[in-house]
Amino acid sequence: MNDEYRPMASEIKAQKLPYPASQADMRQQPAWNMEHYRASGKLLGKKALITGADSGIGRSVAIAYAMEGADVAFIYNVNDDDAEETLGAVTAQGQKCLKIKGDVTDSEVRNELIEKTIRDFGGLNILINNAHFQASHGAYEDIDPVEIEKTFSTNILAPMLLTQLALRYMKAGDCIINTGSIVGLVGIDILIPYSATKSAIHAFTKSLALHLGPRGIRVNCVVPGPIWTPNIPGTMPASEVENFGHEVALKRPGQPEEVAPAYVFLASEDASFVTGALYEVTGGRLSQG
Repeated sequence: MNDEYRPMASEIKAQKLPYPASQADMRQQPAWNMEHYRASGKLLGKKALITGADSGIGRSVAIAYAMEGADVAFIYNVNDDDAEETLGAVTAQGQKCLKIKGDVTDSEVRNELIEKTIRDFGGLNILINNAHFQASHGAYEDIDPVEIEKTFSTNILAPMLLTQLALRYMKAGDCIINTGSIVGLVGIDILIPYSATKSAIHAFTKSLALHLGPRGIRVNCVVPGPIWTPNIPGTMPASEVENFGHEVALKRPGQPEEVAPAYVFLASEDASFVTGALYEVTGGRLSQG
């Protein structure tokens, strides 16, 4: 694999973008198009809904799911051009794609999202709660309370409420996959509200898995480490962007398309006995020891 495709942390240069950052504006583009992925029909006929798939991990998951034979609906909030690129990449795989713009913290938007997915696809088999908000900070006491509320509304309340709506249409064999974070396990001093919400999504995953087990609906959580997405230059200090990913064993950040196969596995029959799992994809950022 060439250096441009998966650069080492020492090759990641500082860049600061306005939030919400567009993937198109990143000087060092993430590897997202799944060109090295080999599909095998693991999700043929499935109907998937992904929140936050205009860029980053969500975009790569959408493409991987389409490659595996699933129709994909996704919601995004701001970046129209990024969302159009996701739409084009999914439909290029010959699958249906439904693109919806809106804020997942809005109850009307959540209802519309589920209703349109069911109407256009005729069902829902896979829900991916991936949309999130983060903002880095200095002194904890100086964080705007509004920012804390937004972080919790986006990262934990919206997934819980959207899941309630989706479960009205899900049945045995279907699944829910949440996106957690390694910082929800180990913490980080400049992302305290975000870390707290990711700990919450981990607990939500495990508790909901116990609750839905008797119904045959599996619930799991992918736990990424440092992944090179627009959120990094869009929300982190330049000093943190430079050399991003240096702390992991592989000494580089992960790329979105390196995380997407975990979502394929957890949605597929291969993971039929996997539920309540926190599936770490961290490059060796250990949660213990």
